[in-house]
Amino acid sequence: MPISMPMSMPTAMLDTLASWVRTESPTHDSAGVNRMVDLVAAQAQGAPVAVERLPGRQGLGDALVLRAGPATTEPGILLLVHLDTVHPLGTLDRHLPLRLEGDRLYGPGVYDMKGGACLALEAFLEVARAGTARRPLVLLATPDEEIGSPTSRDLIEDHARRSAYALVAEPARDGGRIVTARSGVGRFDVEVRGRAAHSGTRHRDGRNAVHEAARQIAAIAAMTDYDRGVTTAVCTIEGGTAVNTVPALCRFTVDLRIASAAQGDAIVPAILGLAATQPDFAVSVSGGLNRPPYDRTAEIDRLFAQAKGLAAEIGIDLASVPRVGGGSDGNFTAALGVPTLDGLGIDGDGAHTHDEYGLVSSLEPRRQLMRRLLETL
Repeated sequence: MPISMPMSMPTAMLDTLASWVRTESPTHDSAGVNRMVDLVAAQAQGAPVAVERLPGRQGLGDALVLRAGPATTEPGILLLVHLDTVHPLGTLDRHLPLRLEGDRLYGPGVYDMKGGACLALEAFLEVARAGTARRPLVLLATPDEEIGSPTSRDLIEDHARRSAYALVAEPARDGGRIVTARSGVGRFDVEVRGRAAHSGTRHRDGRNAVHEAARQIAAIAAMTDYDRGVTTAVCTIEGGTAVNTVPALCRFTVDLRIASAAQGDAIVPAILGLAATQPDFAVSVSGGLNRPPYDRTAEIDRLFAQAKGLAAEIGIDLASVPRVGGGSDGNFTAALGVPTLDGLGIDGDGAHTHDEYGLVSSLEPRRQLMRRLLETL
C-alpha cells in the first residue's frame, strides 16, 4: 500500500523505501535479508547492469554486486550499502510501525540504512541508464554490516583495492552532514571462571566469578579516555545458575572505540591480556579490532571539496562532522588508502531505537548528490 504524502515529495522513491522498510531484515534472519536482496535485484532488472548474487555464509544472508559504467580496467567507484538492520522481527508491528508524520518517515531501518540504500540504488541505476559514468561503477549490498561485516569484509576490501573512490550511503549526521572520519572498533568476549558452592552452607569454599568479573570490568572501564577518543563499554553480561549458588562462571562482552591505530596497538593487548586478580580464578579473552580507524586524509579533503561543490550546485550547503564513534564499512576502504566519503544517505535520527525516522525531504537532494558524484569522480 502506498504511503499517503504531499504531492511535492518523491512518490516513487518513497513507495520503494516504504516497501523496503516493511521487509524486516535483522542481520541474523537470513530469509528477511534475502527478501531485501530480492527487492534490490528486481529493481535492477531491465537496466544496463550486471547482477551477481553471492550466497550467504555462516548462516547469514546473501550479498549482491551490481556493476555498471564503462568496461575498462580503470579504477572505479565503489558504492557501499547494507541491507541488514538491528531491529528484531516484529518491531514493525509492535514498537515502530511504518508511518509518515509530516516530513518524518518512521520505521525499523529507515534511517540506518534503508533510506540511504534506496537513494543510492536510484542514483546508480539512473547513471547506468544514462551512460554518464566516467569510471566503472560497483554497488555492493552486504548482509551483515550491523554485526561487523564478518562475511563481507573480504569482499569489500577486494573491491576497494580496485577502486579509486568509495562512497558509503550510511545515514547523514546532525542535519545532513557527512562523515569523513570514524573511530576504529574492537569487540571482545571475556569469560571468568571461579568455583561453585552453596551460598549459605559452603560460602567460604566458593570463588564468585561474578565478583571477579566486576573487578575486571572496573579495569576495562578505567581504559576510557575521552580526551584521546578512547572508550570501552561492557555491553552484555551473564553469569550464575541459581539464587543460592556462588557462581562459577560469568561472561561479558566489551566494545572498544579508538581514534588511531597506535591506540589499538596499546589497548588491544591490554584487554587480551586481562588476568585474574585473585587466586583460584581463570580469565580468558578472545576478540580484537574488527574495524580499523578511518582517518581523514589529504585525499579525503580533496574528495570532500569536490562533493561540496557538487552539492552547492543543487542547493545543499554540505558540511562534515568531526570523527564519529560509530563504525561502518567505510572503515575498511579508508584503511586501505581509498578516499572515502561516508554518511551520504538519508537525513534523520534515532538509529537503532524505536524512534528511528528519516526525513523524506532529504531523499531527492541526496539522490541528486549521489548521482553527480557517480558521474563526475
